[in-house]
Formats: sequence, structure tokens, C-alpha cells
Amino acid sequence: MAPRANWKGFLKVGELVCPVALYTAASTSDRIAFHMLNRKTGHRLHREFVDSETGKVVEREDQVKGYEAGENDYIALDPQEIAAAIPESDKTLEIDAFIACNDIDDLYFDKPYYLAPSDPHGAEAFALIREGMKAKKVAAVAETVLFRRVRTLLIRPDGEGLIATTLNYDYEVRSAEEAFSDIPALKLKGEMLELAEHIIKTKSGRFDPKKFDDRYDAALAEVVKAKIEGRKIKPVKPKAEGKVIDLMEALRQSAAKDGKPARGKTKKSAAAGRRKAG
Repeated sequence: MAPRANWKGFLKVGELVCPVALYTAASTSDRIAFHMLNRKTGHRLHREFVDSETGKVVEREDQVKGYEAGENDYIALDPQEIAAAIPESDKTLEIDAFIACNDIDDLYFDKPYYLAPSDPHGAEAFALIREGMKAKKVAAVAETVLFRRVRTLLIRPDGEGLIATTLNYDYEVRSAEEAFSDIPALKLKGEMLELAEHIIKTKSGRFDPKKFDDRYDAALAEVVKAKIEGRKIKPVKPKAEGKVIDLMEALRQSAAKDGKPARGKTKKSAAAGRRKAG
């Protein structure tokens, strides 16, 4: 059974138009999910909005959204007033420009979607756009109204289809300066760099998502299974972590494990070795 499309419209490049559909490429729906229950009765709970001053429950028809203009000062907006700000959609995903595939920092990547033809009659035009992008090794920046908001998307060829990734706006991406401001400037020794490069080289590989497990979700599933079967729930013990005292020695030990003999020892490790021998 074909997946349900999140959006249907038209992909437009100049005068070339083809009908397309967006499908969710990544979803969290398969994760373990919980509901809140009344411990005493086992009944499921539901949420209610309560007036912060009176403590009384506010019925749905009396609930409105509000913007906080100041401390305890709110501007109420009716649904019709909010709807006036929603842009009209002509269901057109219009390509503004073609760019190099690595021109956009992946910090701006939001959510990926599969983009495919929604009508067999548009398959030829779709293939023409896809193959042209492959030949030129480019991605496309496009814009459309998606889920009631104007969104910018990065479109890239992928196999027989296209991947369309919604992009964060510039104001949504925080500057790295504040996060990195306390990192001290350090001069690293040549041997340190050499050992680090060796460790990185021996650990090099390819990204395979199948190798990475959601251990937390798997552990939750096991807890639920044990509860159903009436078994005792065993807590997961965290791995013991050693303290790194000497960075140089830690690098040497890591390199030795990966097949590179240590060229020397620090004074501490050499002294430890003599004490063992004695």
C-alpha cells in the first residue's frame, strides 16, 4: 500500500511543471509512547486548561491564543485574526535557484521528505529535472506554503526520486560564538597530533544507520514486556568510565589497542611499571 502524501502540488522550474507529492522520510511514530494514568483507578487522564487566577477550568470555546506584550500583559488574538496571517497557497513548489550540493550548512536542515511524481503523466518532466540536477551535481532551493507556513526547501536527487528538506530560517539557527567562546586556544604537540591522527585513521569507516540502535527505546520495550509477563524489572547498569589523568598516556593506550606500538612512556606510567616489576 502506497504511503499517504503529506502534501500534493506542482514542482515548477521556469515553464516546466510536473505534479508531485511529499512523503515523510523520517518519523518518530514507532518509538515507545506512554499515556498518563490515574494510579488508583488505572484510567487514562486528559488535560484541561485552568485559569491561573480563578483556578477554574476554561471551556474550549472560551480559549484564545495570546501574545505576551509585557509581564502579565497579554494581547488576545481570535482564530480569524490569526488566520489572516496565514499565506494563501497555490500548491506550487517553485525552484528559485540551483546551487552546489554543499553550499548550505547542515545546521539549516530541518525535516526530510521524499518528493515523487503524483501523476504518471508528470513522470517524464520529473525525470528530466532529476537527471538534469544529477548531471550538473546541483541541489535546488525552492519555496512553497507547507502546513500553513511559507517554507524554504532544499531539493536533491536521490535514486529515482528527490529528497526535499525543509530549512530553518536564519533567525532560528543560533550563533556558535556563544557556545564556543570558552574554548581555550591550545598548542598541541606533534606526537599528540600524530597519535590522534592514527586513532582516527584506524577508526575510519562508512555511516551505516542499521548499526546504531535506539538503546533507550529498546530498554523501554523490555521494561513493558517484563511488566506484562510479571517478571522482575532489572535496572540497566551504566558502563564504568575511567578518569583520563594523562592525555598523552591515554592517546598512547588507544593507539596501542588499535595496532600502533607506543613510542615511549610518561614518567608516571614508567614509574608504575618499575613498581610492578619490583
